[in-house]
Amino acid sequence: MVEPWRTGITTYDEKNIWICGYEIGALMQRATFAETIFLLHAGRMPSQQEGKLLDAILISSADHGPGSPSAATARLACSGNRGSVSSAIAAGVLAIGDQHGGAGMACMELIAEGVTLAKSEELSLETAAGRLVDLYRARGERLAGMGHRQHSSDPRKTVLFGMAESYGLAGDGVKFMLALESSVAEKVKPLPINIDGVLAAILYDLGFSSIMGRLIFIIGRVAGLSAEVAEELTREKAMRIKVPVTYDGPPPRDLP
Repeated sequence: MVEPWRTGITTYDEKNIWICGYEIGALMQRATFAETIFLLHAGRMPSQQEGKLLDAILISSADHGPGSPSAATARLACSGNRGSVSSAIAAGVLAIGDQHGGAGMACMELIAEGVTLAKSEELSLETAAGRLVDLYRARGERLAGMGHRQHSSDPRKTVLFGMAESYGLAGDGVKFMLALESSVAEKVKPLPINIDGVLAAILYDLGFSSIMGRLIFIIGRVAGLSAEVAEELTREKAMRIKVPVTYDGPPPRDLP
C-alpha cells in the first residue's frame, strides 16, 4: 500500500479549501497575494509591514528588460514555439541560476556565516565581514550578492533597505550586507549590493531559510516573463530571433 503524501500547506474537502488553516474565501477577501505567498512559505500570516516588504521584493525582481537571461530565453523559446506559453515561461525560469537571479540563496548562507562568526567570536559585523572578504579572496571565490552588470548602485537597494529600516524589520542581515559592501570597497574595489544581496538580507531578517533567496526571485520574475512572452506573441513574428553566428571551424574536407 502506498503511503499517503504529507503536507502542512493546503487541504480541502468537497466544499472548501484551507491554506495553512485559513479558509480560502477569507484570504481572497482580506489578504494580498504577497501576504499569501508569505503564509505559504512561513506558515503564518505576516504583519502589515512584513507583507508590504515582501510585496516590494516581488516587484523589485519582476522584470529587468528583454535582454536579461531569463527574459531572452523565454522570448527565444516563444519565437520558435508559439503554441505553448507555458514552455516559454518554463524556459525562462530554467535560465535563472547562480549567475542570474539565483544567488540569493548563496548570499543568505553567506550572511548566516558572517553573523555566526560575529556571535561565536564576539566580533562586530564589520570585522566579521572583513574576515570573510579576506577568506573568499584567498580561496578565489566570488562573494554572492555583490556587483551588477548595469548598475553602479542598484536603485532597488535604497528603497528596500529604507522600507526595512522604517518598519523596524532591518536586522543583522541588512547590517551585515552593508558592512560587506564597505569591506569589499576597501579591500577589493567598489561593488554595489545587487538585488540578490538585498532580498537575501531582508529575507534573512524576516526569518526565512536560505532556499527562499532563490525561490522569491523565481516567484517575482514569472510575472515579468509572462509579460515578455505575451509581448513576443502580440508584437513579433514567429522565428524572428536570429542570433548572429560566425563559423571558425575547419574548412570543408573529405572523409579519409
